[in-house]
Amino acid sequence: MALIEWDDSLSVGVQEIDAQHTELVEILNQLNDTMVHGQDPVRVQALLGSLVSHTREHFAAEEAMMAMAGYPHLEEHRQQHCELIRKVETCLARFERGETGLSLHLMNFLRDWLKIHILVQDKAYGSSLNGHSVD
Repeated sequence: MALIEWDDSLSVGVQEIDAQHTELVEILNQLNDTMVHGQDPVRVQALLGSLVSHTREHFAAEEAMMAMAGYPHLEEHRQQHCELIRKVETCLARFERGETGLSLHLMNFLRDWLKIHILVQDKAYGSSLNGHSVD
């Protein structure tokens, strides 16, 4: 069973952002599947690394679009992004040092953070970004 099921309620109405969000959802679902079916360390490390890189790329693209649109809450949004990046990088580093593995607590945290962030903070900028070219 998937950790997160993508549906229209998670759409922010910006095609590029929705595509990036679906990629993040897929990575989280793969991590969850790996946790449930045995934590192959090589796969976990690759998926955590992919989560970090996709998250960084997504946040950079999202923040650039918000800046171009003059979104008034960009700095607050950026701080939330930085906080998540720090947490995920810390998790990856701890995993690489053999201090921790995937856990239900971590997976629930990532699921809840992503869903709440999309449903509250990201949905708030959808109409602002749709009024500006994002190419």
